Amino acid sequence: MNKRKFISAAIAGITALSMLTSCTGTGDTSESTEETTEPTVIETTPTPEIEGYNLLWSDEFDGTELNLDIWTREVREPGWTNNELQEYRDSEENVFVQDGCLVLKAIKTEVDGRPYYTSGKVNSQNKADFMYGKVVIRAKVPEGQGLWPAAWMMPQDESFYGQWPKCGEIDIMENLGQDPGTSYSTIHYGEPHAEQQGTITLDNGTFASDFHIYSVEWEPGEMRFYTDDVLVLTVNDWFTAVEGEDDKPYPAPFNQPFFVQMNLAVGGDWPGNPNASTDFDNAEFLIDYVRVYQLPEYDTNVEKPPMVFKDPLEDGNYIYNGDFAVAEDLDDDTDWQFLLFLEGEGEAHIEDNMAVISSTNDGTEEYSVQFLQADMPVLKDHTYRVTYEARADEARDIVVAVTAPNNGWSRYYPDTPVDVTTDWQTFTFEFTSDKKDDNYARLEYNLGNHGYTSTVYLRNIRYEDITD
Repeated sequence: MNKRKFISAAIAGITALSMLTSCTGTGDTSESTEETTEPTVIETTPTPEIEGYNLLWSDEFDGTELNLDIWTREVREPGWTNNELQEYRDSEENVFVQDGCLVLKAIKTEVDGRPYYTSGKVNSQNKADFMYGKVVIRAKVPEGQGLWPAAWMMPQDESFYGQWPKCGEIDIMENLGQDPGTSYSTIHYGEPHAEQQGTITLDNGTFASDFHIYSVEWEPGEMRFYTDDVLVLTVNDWFTAVEGEDDKPYPAPFNQPFFVQMNLAVGGDWPGNPNASTDFDNAEFLIDYVRVYQLPEYDTNVEKPPMVFKDPLEDGNYIYNGDFAVAEDLDDDTDWQFLLFLEGEGEAHIEDNMAVISSTNDGTEEYSVQFLQADMPVLKDHTYRVTYEARADEARDIVVAVTAPNNGWSRYYPDTPVDVTTDWQTFTFEFTSDKKDDNYARLEYNLGNHGYTSTVYLRNIRYEDITD
């Protein structure tokens, strides 16, 4: 194969240093220095090496000032994006270095008798841009309704392939303050908007109770996201295009220089707004370090992998274990999955050829209690029929949909409330797709946020392609 050695963009004034100490409250041990009347000298050592990689740049936040050779405090008005509430300010109240950490702090004030929020965001645009590499960030997120910390990457020239989402976006980590036990890694791309997302939920503790390490390995034909060295997401089949035109040559849009940015948003479409329980005294996103490594060279001669579709069973059903003959594990990624989000509480199991889904708290979103099967094929101009039987211990509704997690969470079949009684009923719906082919659609049964906690039973679920 032809290989091209990638030459990094020049990054002036950046010194790769690592502190012996780390942020206050971390699990790392730090060496202390005795108090003297002389100026304090912060001891540093070279940033740890990673086998096979060269260090491109790093910031260990071991001084007392933000390194402006790497970072810019970004300034934005409230509502600039995602209906967020905060004003990002060039202020040392919102962005500062302290005790070995970069601190992004959200502050609640009052303007004209109404709550007003300021916060911090930094980016390395036009100072530390790079193409391909391994980014490692150690951070601790805040907890609280409406707080939304993120570490992510955007292209240095957003207009190269077109404005978002055509330009691409790499989200190394995001967290919702009201659900601090779950972290998200995502890429956005395409026209129409598409995305792929991985999640990780801690068995014990939360991402707000201690520091955790988030990383991405970005290569010409693949990205791999990790949290605490656990693989969260692998992606290699993205695209971008101007609407009505052919796709740009792969691996666009992720074949251009990107930069790192970190912020603490307040409110917005995804987390919702803060409430009286949100503790702004502790609304701080702490970043211990940011380290960027690169391989000596990258193979840029890559091709987009072909789309692989799930095979139907002999009877034409694309749902595996649709008759619930196997009491499978519902916590893995194979066939049926049971998921809880945003205050949803409950459990599910399979018995007597049916799925039994119970909840004690229906949470704040319809998907807070969710039963699903992924990897459903949806081909453009194809028609599909879904059939299932359902009942409940008490009359209630459930919300059924066929969703597109990789295609901007659009709906092939819209979120549809279905009234379920104490008697078994058979339900059927059909839909035809006018969107791009998708090999990762999901059939979802959502039991959250409607005020019901009565147990639901499902059986004999079928998903068929009935196209002539």
